[in-house]
Amino acid sequence: MKKYFDVFLTFLKLGLTSFGGPVAHIAYFRKEFVEQKKWLSEHQFAQLLALCQFIPGPASSQLGFCIGLLRAGGLGAILAFIAFTMPSVILLILFVANLPLLDGNLGKAAIHGLKLVACVVVTDAVLGMSKNLCSDIPRKAIALVALVILLIATSASIHLVVVLLAAVVGGTLLHDIPVIKVQDQLSISYGRKVGVVFLSLFTLLLIFIPYFASGNADVISVASVFYQAGALVFGGGHVVLPLLQESVVASGWVTSEQFLSGYGASQAIPGPMFAFSAYLGAVMSEAGNILPMALTALIFMFLPGFLLVLGVLPLWRSASHNPIAGKAIAGVNAAVVGLLAAALYDPVFTSSITSIVDAIIALIGFVLLRLGRFSALIVVAWCVVASLVANMLMLS
Repeated sequence: MKKYFDVFLTFLKLGLTSFGGPVAHIAYFRKEFVEQKKWLSEHQFAQLLALCQFIPGPASSQLGFCIGLLRAGGLGAILAFIAFTMPSVILLILFVANLPLLDGNLGKAAIHGLKLVACVVVTDAVLGMSKNLCSDIPRKAIALVALVILLIATSASIHLVVVLLAAVVGGTLLHDIPVIKVQDQLSISYGRKVGVVFLSLFTLLLIFIPYFASGNADVISVASVFYQAGALVFGGGHVVLPLLQESVVASGWVTSEQFLSGYGASQAIPGPMFAFSAYLGAVMSEAGNILPMALTALIFMFLPGFLLVLGVLPLWRSASHNPIAGKAIAGVNAAVVGLLAAALYDPVFTSSITSIVDAIIALIGFVLLRLGRFSALIVVAWCVVASLVANMLMLS
């Protein structure tokens, strides 16, 4: 019972404090579960992260789901999802009514401070992971090439292509990569047959839910729209927005103003971007039916990604025993470092560091986190307060 309680409280804390989007969430997870709690080794964390880059869905939420699964089984995975997502869902549903507060200078300064937090934690994660996962020249080269490609290319699916190419290059060209150690292997309580069941369920839902959808904003139709969006999107929460906009705005379920207002609110809160689905479900529901429709949209948005990761995990674990597969995974891990470094520059750095003052605030935050070993909460407090003070000084 203690481990379930621990999983819930830990992810609840992250759900309340993990600002900055999916890339920042990965950094928060690494700091919490690899460096502080030591629930995972660096290589276990990298394997899970690489796996979540291979498949559609919200990578950071899938990563948290997997960490809960490894720590406390199926119930642990569910508790991790609920705890990490619940704060953002509640805030999105309640926060929209107070969106005008964010239009003021103080509101904008506070949000900007949260962007600086993301810059700090992602920088820390990139440095830490590069030290452990790019320890030789070939893997440094893979990370660098991945970084350059991701900075140049604009396609939403390019990161999947980069990861696949890194697997091929790693499997064929890397040498002296040791087979994954026993203590670094992913330990799950089910095998490949159960994994196939999860993959089959994923496919059946994708095919048959639309067959029963009426096109109206009823439960089945909403489930169909959000399941398809969650099943077909690569690249995280921002990429799913065009799919959702096409489905819910063009159909008349949600107005363009409501859609954009909810998206604006989702930028200002911690937790997963896919929680935006709960807001849309609440907006399109009839009076007295808000909670059921919000939960339907939320569950079916996340469900395909979780079914996929549950299905692929045992296959991934089996493949990791193979020396060639181990080299491919090493190549993927190096590419993931490049992916995070690219995201660190754009959108994290480009949207947060807009002046020398921002750079100084972020640098001090980085020193507090990496050298001073202060908790992320202290860094959040520093960046937000410093941003508010800087804004007031500029206005005075």
